Amino acid sequence: MRHPMIFALLASSVLGLAGCEDSKQASVARAIDSVKAIDQQNMADLMLAAGDPDEAVAYFAAQVENDPENIRNLRGLARSLVRAGRTSEAVPAWQNVINHPEATNDDRVMLADTFIRNNNWDRAEQALNAVPPTHETFDRYRLEAMVADANKQWARADHFYETAAGLTTRPSGVYNNWGFSKLTRGNPRDAERLFTQALQHDPDLFTAKNNLALARAGQGNYNLPIVRMTQQERAIMLYTMSIAAIRRGDATIGRTLLQEAIDTHPQHYEEAVRAMRALEGGGRG
Repeated sequence: MRHPMIFALLASSVLGLAGCEDSKQASVARAIDSVKAIDQQNMADLMLAAGDPDEAVAYFAAQVENDPENIRNLRGLARSLVRAGRTSEAVPAWQNVINHPEATNDDRVMLADTFIRNNNWDRAEQALNAVPPTHETFDRYRLEAMVADANKQWARADHFYETAAGLTTRPSGVYNNWGFSKLTRGNPRDAERLFTQALQHDPDLFTAKNNLALARAGQGNYNLPIVRMTQQERAIMLYTMSIAAIRRGDATIGRTLLQEAIDTHPQHYEEAVRAMRALEGGGRG
């Protein structure tokens, strides 16, 4: 009489063990999937941050082919194309991101950035206009300033440059771009102030050093600014000032600065030598 009950208990135990086994296998499968997802994300981050740009493009292109609906793969491909300097290809890649249902306003800003890199200012402006005004980020205002500059809307550009500078802890690039904008408007004094601000935040930003030399030369001040510089940087800045001096009609000062640039450069300074030959040839003519 007890045998059926014993068999029933044994059967239920076997089923219970089978259920536990299935549960363990499911847990292991989920854990493996999680590790794979983390590894893929780490690989994607590594490719975008430190990988060879063209290798990153190839990697993300393969990921998109395998999983074309994954927006992270689409973003990775678009970003890697920009990083590789392949901006004409990056535009449609970012447009694919924008067309994805999970696209964000940051993606639209990146599309505008890519249009600017591709020298398509009208399309960049259209892309920024599609971003709601409540999306207040550093990248958005940095690009708004550049578009306003391109349209010669100076007051608007100044407003956006100032806003962008206040939204980042590293505003050196903004101040450098703002200063160059002032230079193009024929305001070297304000430009000098902005380049100086850029160097206060990043003393190694050479473009700001060179632009600062250009802004000083634009005011007839041919003394190099007191900033940290290598011997090669010093030679390039002297060359920049020499060209500015010659264009201002100060040919004698320009020739002196040019010779100093040639003497200062640690290697053969071909550009400066060619400029000197041209200057001497023009003088003899």
